Amino acid sequence: MNIAESRTVLEGRFKTHDGVSLFYRHWPAVRSPRRGAVVMFHRGHEHSARMAHLVDELDLANFDFFAWDARGHGHSPGARGFSPGFADSVRDVQTFAEHIRSHHGIPNEELAILAQSVGAVLVCTWVHDYAPQVRCLVLASPAFKVKLYVPFARSGLRLLQRLRGNFFVTSYVKAKFLTSDPQRQASYDSDPLISRAISVNILLALYEAASRVVADAHAITTPTQLLVSDTDWVVHNAPQHEFFERLGSTIKEKHVLKGFLHDTFGERDRRLAVDKSREFILRRFAETPSRPDFRNADRQGVTHAEASALAKPLSALTPRGFYWWLARLNIKLGGHLSAGIRLGHDTGFDSGSSLDYVYRNMANGRGILGRLIDRTYLDAIGWRGVRLRKLHIEELLRQSMDDLHRDGRSVNVLDVAAGGGRYVLDALRQCPRRPKSIVFRDYDENNVRILNSLLRERELADIACAIHGDAFDASSLAATAPPPTIGIVSGLYELFPENEPVCRSLAGLARAIEAGGYLIYTGQPWHPQLELIARTLTTHRGGSAWVMRRRTQAELDQLVAAAGFVKIAQRIDEWGIFTVSLARRLPAA
Repeated sequence: MNIAESRTVLEGRFKTHDGVSLFYRHWPAVRSPRRGAVVMFHRGHEHSARMAHLVDELDLANFDFFAWDARGHGHSPGARGFSPGFADSVRDVQTFAEHIRSHHGIPNEELAILAQSVGAVLVCTWVHDYAPQVRCLVLASPAFKVKLYVPFARSGLRLLQRLRGNFFVTSYVKAKFLTSDPQRQASYDSDPLISRAISVNILLALYEAASRVVADAHAITTPTQLLVSDTDWVVHNAPQHEFFERLGSTIKEKHVLKGFLHDTFGERDRRLAVDKSREFILRRFAETPSRPDFRNADRQGVTHAEASALAKPLSALTPRGFYWWLARLNIKLGGHLSAGIRLGHDTGFDSGSSLDYVYRNMANGRGILGRLIDRTYLDAIGWRGVRLRKLHIEELLRQSMDDLHRDGRSVNVLDVAAGGGRYVLDALRQCPRRPKSIVFRDYDENNVRILNSLLRERELADIACAIHGDAFDASSLAATAPPPTIGIVSGLYELFPENEPVCRSLAGLARAIEAGGYLIYTGQPWHPQLELIARTLTTHRGGSAWVMRRRTQAELDQLVAAAGFVKIAQRIDEWGIFTVSLARRLPAA
C-alpha cells in the first residue's frame, strides 16, 4: 500500500455513536508550531491508505493529517460497502471530528477538510446539517449524481429493495475509468481492501442526500474549493456546477481539470489538483476566519425569499392555484373522516394538541377508510421526523440530567412551550432519579389544565407544575424559580420567522439557566413539504396559513451562541428535517 514514508503514521480507532470502532490513520506534523490539521475522506469502495500519498504531496509540514476508513471499508468493521444509513455515516463524520478535538486537541476551527467522491457528499451533508465551524473544504469530484447508465436504474433498485429488503450492488467501475495513471490502476486492481460492493440502502440514500444538499447549498457558508474532473465516467458534472453556483460561501473557487478522470487526487497529472488544494488551504489559514452574520436572515436572503413566496396567495384560476385549491379541498374532506386531520382543523396543525396526537401515533377515524386516511396522515414524512425529534429530545434530556447528577448539581427543568409535555414525561420513565423540579410553561391555558391533570395522574405534582406563560417574555422566563439547570425549547422557534422574538426568548433563558446548565433546542433547517404545508394547513394563530421560514443550522446556532451558550451535541433525523441540539450555558461575562 502506498503509505507516505517520510512521516510517522499512527493507527488508531474511535468509537461511534452506536459503539462501532472505526479505524483511522494519523500523521503528526513534522514542524512546529502546528497550524492545524487536514482531515481526508476517501471515495466509495476505497480506504484511508488510498489517500496517504497526499500527506507528502501536499507538503504541509506544520499540519497534522488524518484519514479514516469509513464503515464497511478498509480496516473498519461491518459488511463491505454497508452502513445502517447514510445519516449514520454523516454522524460518524461528526464523531470523528469530536474525537480529533478531544483526543488530539485540534478544534473544528483548525481543520481543513479534503474529500473525494462519496466522501465529499458525506462531508457536504455534515457541514449542511451540523454547521461545524471548520476552516475550509476541498471537494474533489463529489458524487452528487452517480452515472448508473441503466435506464430507470434508481426506480428499479428502490422497487427491488421494497420487495426483497436490502441487498448489495457490485460496482461496474474499472480502474481505467478512474485514473490514467498506470501505477494507480494497478494498485486499485491488486488492493485486497478495496470493496466493489455497495449496499443499496446507501446508494439510494446517497442520491437523496446529495439532491438535498445541492438544492440547499446556500446553507453552506464554509470557504470551499471545488475540483471538477471534466472527463468523469463515474459521476455527472452538472450537479457539481449547480452546487457551486448555489453555494452560500463568500469564499469559493472552482477549477475544472481538463482530461481528469474521477479519481481526481489519483490522476497522472494530479500535481495540478494538489497544488491548487495546497494554495487554498494555506490562504485560509493565513487569514483570520470570518463567519457570516445571520441576524438579518429573517429579512433578507434565501429562506426569507422562500417564505415570502409561500405566503403569497395563488389565484385559483392559474394551474398551480387550482392544484392547491384541490389539495385544500382534499384536506378538508379528509377532516370529516380522519381524527388527526379534524384535530388539526380545530386547533391548528402546529398546536400542542396536534403534536401530542402525532406523538401517540395511533390511527383513528370514522370506519376503515377514516383510519386509513389517518394512518397516511400520521405517516407523512414531517410527522415521522417529529416523532424522531421527540426521541432525540428525550435522549439529550436524559444525558444532561445524568451529567448534572454526576456533578452533584440539582436538576431543575424548564420547558418554555410544553404543549402536552410528552417528551419530558416519557424521558422520566427511563431515568432512575427524578428531577428536583419541573416547570412546564405554555401559552394555551387548555394545555396547562390538561398537563396539570396528567401530572397528578402520574404522581408528579409534588415536583412538577404547569403554568400559563409566554415563551417570548424574557423577564418572566428569567424569573423562573427555582433557577433551571435544564431549559427546553421544542418545536417553537420553527413556527416564528422573525429572529427578534427568538433572541428575546433566548436572552430570557440565558438569564434563567444557571452557569454550566443546559439548553435543549430544536430546529428545522430543511423540509421537503414546505409548499404543501403552506398551501393546505393552518396554524393555531387564528387559522392562518402555516408558512414556515427555515433557519439553517448555522443561523440557529449563531443566535443561541449570541445569547451565551455553546453547542456541545446535536441529533438529526435521516431526512435532514429536524435537529435537536444541546448547548451549555457559559458563565456570565
